[in-house]
Order: sequence, then C-alpha cells, then structure tokens
Amino acid sequence: MSDAPETGLKRELGLFDSTMIVAGSMIGSGIFIVSADIARTVGGAGWLLLVWLITGIITVTAAVSYGELAGMIPKAGGQYVYLREAYGPLAGFLYGWTLFLVIQTGTIAAVAVAFAKYTGVLFPWFSEQHILFAAGRFHVSAAQLLAIAVIAFLTWLNLRGLKLGKIVQNIFTVTKIASLVGLALLVFYALNHGSAWNENWRSAWQAVWRHGEATEPLAGAKIWAAVGVAMVGSLFSAVAWENITYTAGEVRRPERDIALSLAMGTALVSLLYILANVTYLAVLPMDAIQAAPRDRVASAALSALFGDGGGLLMAALIMVSTFGCNNGLILSGARVYYAMSQHGLFFERIGTLNKNAVPGAALVLQGVWAGLLCLSGAYGDLLDYVVVATLVFYGMTVAGIFVLRVKRPDAPRPYRAWGYPVVPAFYILACAAISLDLLIYKPAYTWPGLGIVLLGIPVYFLRKRSA
Repeated sequence: MSDAPETGLKRELGLFDSTMIVAGSMIGSGIFIVSADIARTVGGAGWLLLVWLITGIITVTAAVSYGELAGMIPKAGGQYVYLREAYGPLAGFLYGWTLFLVIQTGTIAAVAVAFAKYTGVLFPWFSEQHILFAAGRFHVSAAQLLAIAVIAFLTWLNLRGLKLGKIVQNIFTVTKIASLVGLALLVFYALNHGSAWNENWRSAWQAVWRHGEATEPLAGAKIWAAVGVAMVGSLFSAVAWENITYTAGEVRRPERDIALSLAMGTALVSLLYILANVTYLAVLPMDAIQAAPRDRVASAALSALFGDGGGLLMAALIMVSTFGCNNGLILSGARVYYAMSQHGLFFERIGTLNKNAVPGAALVLQGVWAGLLCLSGAYGDLLDYVVVATLVFYGMTVAGIFVLRVKRPDAPRPYRAWGYPVVPAFYILACAAISLDLLIYKPAYTWPGLGIVLLGIPVYFLRKRSA
C-alpha cells in the first residue's frame, strides 16, 4: 500500500492558494502575545528583536530546504511521507502519531480557545470566567464551548470540498496580512507621539532574565542560553508553515509551487513579525511589554495609542487571525492521517474520501479529538511538552535531504535545496542546539514530550501485528 495512488484527490491549489496556506497557518495569536515572555527572558530591546530575527532565519532556512523534498515526493502527507521515505515506516508513524495526538490537534484547540478568549473581550458572555457546567475540578466555560463550535464549523466547511476551504483561507489570510502591515505602519505614528523607542534603545543590550519577581543579569554563554529558551514562543508562532506539504496531492504543480510558496510565505511572515515587534518597541517601554496584562502586547500597544477602542480593535483582528489560522490547520492536518491510512498505519476508514473528494473521516476524527482537548484544558501543557519533539522532527526532515541523496541519487529533483550542504546543515545544528538548551533549562516541559513520541513505538508494532 506504500505506493497507493491518489487519484481521488483534486489538484485545485495554485501558487497563491499554497502561499496563503503557508502564511495563514503560521499567523495565529502568538505574534500578538509571546513577545511579553520573550522580553522577560532576555530583557533588552535589541535581544528581543534578535530572537525574532534568528527565528525568521531558521524558519526560512528550513522552508527552502523542505522545497527539495516537496518537489521530489509530491504526495499527500508531506512531512510524514518525507520521514517515511528517508528513515522507514516507524519514523513516519511516530511523526504522524505525535501530530495527531498533540501537535496538530493541540494547536487547533489552542488557537480555537484563543479565538474564544478574544471574542470574550467584545462579548463578555464568552468569557473563560463564565462557567456553564462544573463537576469537581472539571468545568465547561462559554469560551470552551465557542472554541468547540468553531472547530466543528470549520471542519464542516472543509468537508464540503477543497475549493470552499481554500476560498476561506485566502480571504482570511489576506485580511490578517493587511492587519499586520497596518500594525507595522503604526511605528511611524508612534515615533511622533512618545518616547518609548529612545528609552528602549538606551538599554537595548542589557540582558536580564526575569523569574517572577526576581531578576538575573545575564552575561556570556548564559545570554545565549536565555535566547534559546526565549525562542520557544517565537518558534511556535512561526511553525505550521509545513502544512502546505500535507496537501501536496492537491497542488496543481507541486514540484514548483510548494517550494515557492514555502519560501515566499515564511519570508513574508518573518518580516511582518519583526516589524510588529518594532512597533511594540516604538509604542511601549520595555517594562510595559514585559508586564502586558495577560501577555497581550499588541492590545496594550493599540490601547496606549488609541485608548480602549484600540484594545477592542486588536481583539477583533486577533479573532480574524485565529479563525483563518485554524481553517488552514484543519484543512491540511487531515491529509496526514489520510496518507498514514493509505500506508496501513491508521484506521482503514481514515484513508477514504467523501463525495467532495476530501478525507472526510480524517477531518471528523481530527475535529473530535481537538474538541476533547479543548474540554480537557490540557492542550497548552501538551504543546509545551512537544517543543523539543517538534524541533527533532524538523531537524530529521531536513537531514532527510542528505539521506535521500544517498538512497535515491537518481530521483527527479525539480528543485534542489538552496545552499546545500551548508544551509541545511546549519538548520540541523540550530535545531540540535535549541533542543539541548531546552532539555537543560526546561526539563519539566521537554522530557515528557520525548516520552509522548516514544509511546508511539509499541502502538506502531501493535498496529503492524493487527494489520
């Protein structure tokens, strides 16, 4: 079954659609929030921007490297298929297992709850504090209920066909890109209406790590350790670009368009993220960024410029951003489980298409599990746990370029990784360094993630035995 044809999938995604999936899946709520924690970890404005710059370089480096694999293996499932081809079925299964159990579904749950939280800013009935049902420690809030409803609606929408899903993705991604451009342009207004920019740059390279009320001055190697820890937030705000590879079976010219969309989408979003942080620094002094209520830096910046109306406007923009982000995650994620089923590594029913030529059973299963994670409230911890696992899979995938050039030297490669072997090797080393840093400085969150991945090993062999 490893070479099962994909004749039922319709190739309806062009270059623009593919780029919108890349950018739209990346831009959620993270860019509007995580800079507060990054600022507390590194202290100075210069270090804050450096974290985002390094994140952008690493992200674009990985994306242009993935282009070779996408052109070489233009099949549904993307990264799962690359790992399978490079290292064998077990490696592919462990990625798909972790993706379904935590990475994709946990992100869908987290983004849906973020949508609900910001809806609660405009409509207080949807607040997390509005508890609809409680039994002991378990409770259901209006925000959780709305999050599940959004997941259900977007799942239903994508069940109706790829064409409708891509239209929604294009509209919402264009809107939120325009919103980030607007946020970036506010820097010119802010520079003429405050002193935050000059104040921030007077101590831009004074690195201080804030642990609650305590502060720890940083110097030497400890600064770079802090930068690595700080990148947890920025990297997770910049992940999911690989989602376009999951839909390779539905891209019209995958050998060309996936590589181009990966490069253009990640470069655009990385630039917008850096410019958004420049705006934060132009509007808010560093201590205000670090102490932003509930880490909502973007809301604090717009409120500082325009009063309460600015905070409400940002809430509306984040609702648009998270809604579009989840559409991309839901659309693409189901294709991985579909591909796994085609290879005999998931329930047989998941490998079928509905009357609209989309993997309907996979979409429904993904939606149900993501909804349960919303109810559990555990998605945030689970995502923290798999930070290192995600980086390991990224590094392994890029290393797969080297492996497949040896294993399949004569395979057609319409696009070859830019800067090979230096650029891919740089990315692999960066992933290894950040992973080691997190294993040392955040062991409570990283070792359990590796455990989640390893739990997939007995599941894989049980599945193979029962097949």
